[in-house]
Amino acid sequence: MVETSDIRVVRCGGSKVNLTPPIISSDSRFVLCTSGDLVKVYSTRTEEWLHSLQGHTNQVTGITLNPANHLQVYSCSVDGTVKLWDFIDGILIKVHSGLCVSACPECFQLVSVHLPKSAEQEVEAKEMSAVSSHISKNPSCTAFGRGGEYIAFARHLQLNVYFFRKQKTYSFSLKATDKKGAKNAFTCIACHPTDDCIATGHEDGKIRLWRNFIHKKEYTYSTQHWHHNAVNTLCFTPEGTHLLSGGIESVLVQWQYGAGNRKEFLPRLGGSILHISASSDGQLFCTSHSDNKITVIESSFKVCGVIQGLVKDAVLTDLMIDPRSKALVLNGKPGHLQFYSLLRDKHLYNLDIVQQEYIYEAGLDQFEVVKAAFDIKGSWLATVEERGKKSSDLEFFLKLWAFDERTQSFVLNTTITAAHTDRIISMCFSSSEETTMLVTAAEDSQFKAWCQGADADTQQDQNFWSCDFVGSYHKLNPTNCSFSADSSLLAVSFQEVITIWSPDTWEMLTTLCQPPGVIRDLCFGRLSCSKYLLGTTTKNLLCCWNLLTCELEWSTSVDVSKLQPDPFSENVAAFSYQSKHTDLFVFKPSEPRPLFTNKNVCSEKVHRAVFVPREEPLNSCDESTQWLNRSQLYFLTQNMDLLTFSTATEEDRMLSSSKQLVIDDSVAVTPFYLLLGKHRQQQQKLNTQSHPHNMALPLLLRVPGGGLLHTPAHVLPAASVLCSMFVNSFLISNTGVQQDPLRYFVHIWLT
Repeated sequence: MVETSDIRVVRCGGSKVNLTPPIISSDSRFVLCTSGDLVKVYSTRTEEWLHSLQGHTNQVTGITLNPANHLQVYSCSVDGTVKLWDFIDGILIKVHSGLCVSACPECFQLVSVHLPKSAEQEVEAKEMSAVSSHISKNPSCTAFGRGGEYIAFARHLQLNVYFFRKQKTYSFSLKATDKKGAKNAFTCIACHPTDDCIATGHEDGKIRLWRNFIHKKEYTYSTQHWHHNAVNTLCFTPEGTHLLSGGIESVLVQWQYGAGNRKEFLPRLGGSILHISASSDGQLFCTSHSDNKITVIESSFKVCGVIQGLVKDAVLTDLMIDPRSKALVLNGKPGHLQFYSLLRDKHLYNLDIVQQEYIYEAGLDQFEVVKAAFDIKGSWLATVEERGKKSSDLEFFLKLWAFDERTQSFVLNTTITAAHTDRIISMCFSSSEETTMLVTAAEDSQFKAWCQGADADTQQDQNFWSCDFVGSYHKLNPTNCSFSADSSLLAVSFQEVITIWSPDTWEMLTTLCQPPGVIRDLCFGRLSCSKYLLGTTTKNLLCCWNLLTCELEWSTSVDVSKLQPDPFSENVAAFSYQSKHTDLFVFKPSEPRPLFTNKNVCSEKVHRAVFVPREEPLNSCDESTQWLNRSQLYFLTQNMDLLTFSTATEEDRMLSSSKQLVIDDSVAVTPFYLLLGKHRQQQQKLNTQSHPHNMALPLLLRVPGGGLLHTPAHVLPAASVLCSMFVNSFLISNTGVQQDPLRYFVHIWLT
């Protein structure tokens, strides 16, 4: 058994971007949001991810712009630090450490921290004072007012206003219900930027505007109501002329301040609205949604951009890889499958499976995608959608989707309304590239094989699917099904018995039994291990059968929560949950000794995993890392964290390449850069050898502040230095190099 620290568990993207309110840069060019232990920077124009601020070691819990410098941002984290960044260049400026982190997850305090000024990069924040020990764990229930003169925070039925100069708190309470039975608990707070007015949202959908709260006995509030459920978030515009609100209805409501109930609506934004932010100039708004999405909205109430993260609210399908795009495929927003690029950490598109309008209301029984599978070429996609938790109310459809080369997406081909009489619990495509076959197993004690049908008159293949065979075994319910690598065998497990079938003749070849326990996972070996069949049982056994002898080759006692074969090698990954943590074992079926083991991968059970093929295989010769050469293992925890295994050398290579991408993407494309970019690339080697000083010109043309024509004059070298370097860069060498047409054009243009 090999265990090594060279392989580490790392986050691979896809973290939540909706955990905290996003912020918009003062020039409305960038959107910043938290994503796991990173702060991501996106362009509001292109919606592209530009770079990440990386340095925290735990979840980032909040970000805010530096009021003294609009190009800097503060971030705080569960790691107990507050960091100051230059978010344009992605540079860490200062680290304030020593902030206390409560050991109790349910204990929350509101603390005032003084951030000392120092020339050192890392400074310990020592001056801290507690404002209140009775605050809500919901950050939306805390807000600053009038430029930091006071802070308002609410919990349950009580609103508190703390004035920093007076160091005094005023409290206001509401009854649990009013005369009409409405629920008055506070859900969110926003403070007017100039007036002494506090807006509060409540569980019953009402919004209260509190005034005169400086005098506790003379306070007043007015009520506005549109939301039919709890108000999730409130935000005033920078001028204070409007109040924005959002909730489960996924409708952005804009209330005109001081004009009663006059309001505007922007509906159908997707998932529930969790947060609302506004730019300092009031030109852009941002809304965060429950489907891990950020919507960029113009002040005219027009959507101008969508930043979509990986949706992981309820993953019912397996993790799959689209054979064509190599994208990760799993449940997306309700009724959809999402295609997500792991390489670019970017959402590609959604495929509408249910094709019905989803109603965002708790308690409604609506169709959900529960099963999905691709064929080996990516030409076909099979999905199962169902609703009805009880068997008596169960309704489901089996759909076959064909890939359309013209639209580069999947198009519905066949809908089967009565594929089985009970819930489908397993589904798989054959591995053969010549013929495509789909097998479904259900709780009606049957498995069915589906093939593309043939016309009864012409006997020619038609582009629709029909049932080719129905199989069963002693009226037992099947639990899983799997094809061998060459599709010559089909294994279907019925409770504690595994049956082996020939798809050519549909003859049952043999049965395999094992010590007591219902079969959970089932998979064939690959390549040189194709003669083996692996299975896990509810009695915490991992068994391996030799299909040539039809005997049990070996078995071991281990509680396997997920068994995942690598389709590109002989390796199989087994996740085992025990003692409140998950371990990983990587092995070959031909030998029970693990090639690699990693103890305490995570603290939750792992039920979803997938091997992803590499674009460029690694060349590791170490036995413990060879299993990562052809593919990379990704897995999803119960907390919906998408993690992967990576080697130290691979991380270093990715980090250096990402830094290079940051430098290239963050530099403005000036006219000089467009004209001289090609020329610079062609002459770079020659200039390095003959005129080393000429290499300064491309750097000057690509100054991060915006280029030679946009950089402030006081940070540029003297004009005489620039002029001489600029002219020398265009001089023709005596070595007989052919004149570049671009150089000639530049000379004419400058003249």
